[in-house]
Amino acid sequence: MVVLKGIPAILSPELLYALAKMGHGDELVLADANFPTSSICACGPKEIRADGLGIPQLLEAILKLLPLDTYVDAAAAVMDLVDSDKQRGLHVPVWGTYVELLRLSGSPASIDTVERFAFYERAKKAYAVVATGETALYGNLILKKGVIPAELLE
Repeated sequence: MVVLKGIPAILSPELLYALAKMGHGDELVLADANFPTSSICACGPKEIRADGLGIPQLLEAILKLLPLDTYVDAAAAVMDLVDSDKQRGLHVPVWGTYVELLRLSGSPASIDTVERFAFYERAKKAYAVVATGETALYGNLILKKGVIPAELLE
C-alpha cells in the first residue's frame, strides 16, 4: 500500500514505478484472473501482481495518473469474444464500466476489440501485465500511454 498525497492507495509501488517508466505508446495490460499472465510475461513484459483487485477499481486509480494516447483511434482495447460466445449472445457488462470510467476521467472513451490470439500477441509486447483478481469474462483491458504537454508538467 502506498501512503502518499494524491496517489490512490490501491496502486502498489511496483505498479506506480511501471506507470512512471512507461513512454508514449507503451501499453499496459490489466489482466483478468483467467489470463495467462505468467506465460505471457515469461519472455517479455514485466509481471505485476494485483491479486484480489478488480480491474474497474484499478482502472479508476490508474486513470488519475496515466495519460492515454490521443494520437490513435482507441487508446484502450479489450479481447473480442470467440465465435461460440458471439453466437450465444454473451453480454460483457464490464466493458460498459470501462467506457464509463474512461469518459469520467476525460480520456477518449472508445475501446477497440482485438481477436483473442492477436490480443495475446499484443500483450507479449506490452510494457507490463498486471495480474488482477477480476472475475468478469473477457475482463482483460489494454491501455496505451499518451503524453503530458510540457506546460502541464510544471
